[in-house]
Amino acid sequence: MFHVKHQARRGKGGSKWGLAFALAAAFALAFAPEMPANAGQTAPKRPQQVHVIDHEAKGEGETAPTRDFAYRWPAEVTAIAPLAARLAAEREQLLADQKSEWRASLEEFAGQDCAGCMTRDFQKTWEVVTNLPRFLSLSVDVYEYSGGAHGNYYTDALVWDRQAKAPVMPEDMFRSPAALQDALGAEWCKALKAERIKRLGAETSQMIEDDGIFPCPPVSDLAVLLGSSNKRRFNRIGLIASPYVAGSYAEGPYEVTLPVTPKVLAAVKPEYKAAFALGR
Repeated sequence: MFHVKHQARRGKGGSKWGLAFALAAAFALAFAPEMPANAGQTAPKRPQQVHVIDHEAKGEGETAPTRDFAYRWPAEVTAIAPLAARLAAEREQLLADQKSEWRASLEEFAGQDCAGCMTRDFQKTWEVVTNLPRFLSLSVDVYEYSGGAHGNYYTDALVWDRQAKAPVMPEDMFRSPAALQDALGAEWCKALKAERIKRLGAETSQMIEDDGIFPCPPVSDLAVLLGSSNKRRFNRIGLIASPYVAGSYAEGPYEVTLPVTPKVLAAVKPEYKAAFALGR
């Protein structure tokens, strides 16, 4: 299995990076790798993971409303200055948005005995799925609490193309959503059913299937993670259904790892063919 995590899956369409990419240039210099004054005497500084935490509390005691924010990425991201700049821009925008919304909630619920209404928590964690010579494949877990019985969480993915110096969504490396569905859909649904039986029991799993409460979701509703067992080419694909996508919140996420097959290879866009290989 890939090392990943999970909230309700974000919607498709549009640029999910939006303002974060627009602000990237302002952060680029801050994340440029440090170069030694004398290359013959001083070794370059090694990239480090980044973990930013921001906390506020309104009042004292265990029931005081709080605001928590955390954003983390690994050293492999820091080593790629343009990517680190993009994520830093996104992080600053997310933090500013959370602060603004929290302050609004403090005003709205002032004087009310509802600490949960005024408590906010946001966590975003990037992790490496695989690091190939041209591509850095990443997973990202997002958790958010903005009041209510529980928070929400989801998993997504991103691939950084060192050659193009730009991000690409894993799904966009394939000819079309239909081609990806045709290549992976049947095996995904088969594996999902087996996992449901293991988790819920055969009778409950069959009832869910018969009632159509949570039918097998299409690949387009899943997080698609590109992985590799040899660190040379993508030869396996992780599919993750976040809560509410393939089951209830209590069931948690469903994760399946499938090998790259001839059908998958046929669905890859020509410009990315060389990055994929058959898996086992």
